[in-house]
Amino acid sequence: MSGWQQHLIIAPIIIPLVAGALLLFFDERQRVVKAMVSVVSCLALAAVAISLFRLASSEAGSFEGVYLLGNWPAPFGIVLVVDRLSALMLVLASILSIPTLVYALARWHTAGAHFHSLFQFLLMGLNGAFLTGDLFNLFVFFEVMLAASYGLLMHGSGSMRVKAGLHYIAVNLAAALCFLIGVSAIYGSAGTLNMADLAVRIGEIEGERRMLLEAGAGILGVVFLIKAGMWPLNFWLPGAYSAATAPVAAIFAIMSKVGIYVILRLSLLVFGQGASAGLGLNVLLYGGMATVAFGTIGVLASQALGRLASYSVLVSSGTLLAVLGLSNGEVTAGALFYMVSSTLTIAAFFLLIELVERGQDAGASVLAVTMEAYGDADDEDQEVEVGVTMPGTIAVLGTCFAACGILLSGLPPLSGFVAKFAMLSGMIGTNVQGEGPIPASVWWIVALLILSGLAALISMTRAGIRTFWASMEGTVPRVLVMEMAPVMLLIALTLALTIKAGPAMSYMEETVRTLQQPASYIDAVVNARRAGVAEPGGPDGGGGI
Repeated sequence: MSGWQQHLIIAPIIIPLVAGALLLFFDERQRVVKAMVSVVSCLALAAVAISLFRLASSEAGSFEGVYLLGNWPAPFGIVLVVDRLSALMLVLASILSIPTLVYALARWHTAGAHFHSLFQFLLMGLNGAFLTGDLFNLFVFFEVMLAASYGLLMHGSGSMRVKAGLHYIAVNLAAALCFLIGVSAIYGSAGTLNMADLAVRIGEIEGERRMLLEAGAGILGVVFLIKAGMWPLNFWLPGAYSAATAPVAAIFAIMSKVGIYVILRLSLLVFGQGASAGLGLNVLLYGGMATVAFGTIGVLASQALGRLASYSVLVSSGTLLAVLGLSNGEVTAGALFYMVSSTLTIAAFFLLIELVERGQDAGASVLAVTMEAYGDADDEDQEVEVGVTMPGTIAVLGTCFAACGILLSGLPPLSGFVAKFAMLSGMIGTNVQGEGPIPASVWWIVALLILSGLAALISMTRAGIRTFWASMEGTVPRVLVMEMAPVMLLIALTLALTIKAGPAMSYMEETVRTLQQPASYIDAVVNARRAGVAEPGGPDGGGGI
């Protein structure tokens, strides 16, 4: 990796940072210019993310690109690292940002001030969290992401959004304080916050220092479990996500995956071996199962579509946490596939909900039913259209709604089924081929996965009947092409993921294999060459890579 490719690693942070700062100089009335800058930024970000993804996947799992900011070597300077996992998350975030932004351009970007700047800063925080190689800068990017999300959550105003936003801010400020406490404890015991250096030093820490390190890791874990939405730390999530505007809720679908990403990264890199190996896995396992159960009950109980989607986020997070708690490589690969599929599905569902609810006119429906019951309906004045069963808009919305229901339920043939099948076959098949019996915890997870899918099917069917079939009189929603196209694009991506399930699963399996063997990651960071500094007996290093 040389030349201009060296700087691709920092580009996912620089692009949204520059775009967000530039947008602050434009007046809110210059909507077209701001929209163009924001769209170009997201397209450029997607191009860079895909390039890094191709570089990461072209080296058969051995690629770890390291960028030394300020040309300071690790562990003294800021380090950005891209490997197969971080490249996957970059692509997911950048691809999700494009349809979300296009949807917002139809109406929501004008509902408040500085939407585009906040959107870009949110992407900057997300990308920085995926790329950073040390815990302190993880905190920095985490706070950038949260600060932008505060403004986005309350974008569009309204008492419900303000109330949910204030709760959201309070919870995340408390989480930020815990983050600092955890990071301080880890630094006090290990003397470093660089992840690769910490993985090297952790074997040398004993006694009280190890207890302090594990306590700090536990506090840090609580922070990411709050963000991931694990029960009972998820009381804030349904209200916040359901109150947010449709495009904000859609981009928030990936924010809960930041916690999952960090937990996976640290559990395999730092706590994958040695005396602290397996730290907190039981918490992930049983906490994840409790989260799936809680989310399943919420899905069944939800009458509003926004609440249903919010509880679906909890089911997704709980499934990922429980599977990570099993510490099974084959199952974890299926979980990564499930993470991509569920994130795209939930984002599409959040966008679709607003379009569907525009056409609901409960008062007109009740009035029509009442008039028909008393024989007051004026049938003579109604014109019957021969051959037209439903408006085209309703047909498209209904088809997208059905696709979301299939994906959330995990029914064939879409990617939700492939993901759940991969996880279930990994959990059961591995133990069947082995010598020991299948643990009871595995059977509980299998049961919860099946029951959560059944609950999603029941709830989506009930909501679909109520929305598309039960209304006697309803107004056809006015849906713009630029609102419907993002939903269809996200669903099309899940279809593409289904068609390319074989190569996608191969990528996930190789990703997990490299995570379980972190020697190459550690060596790449610790031995990263500084720009202009020659290796002993070799040429000068290039560009801080």
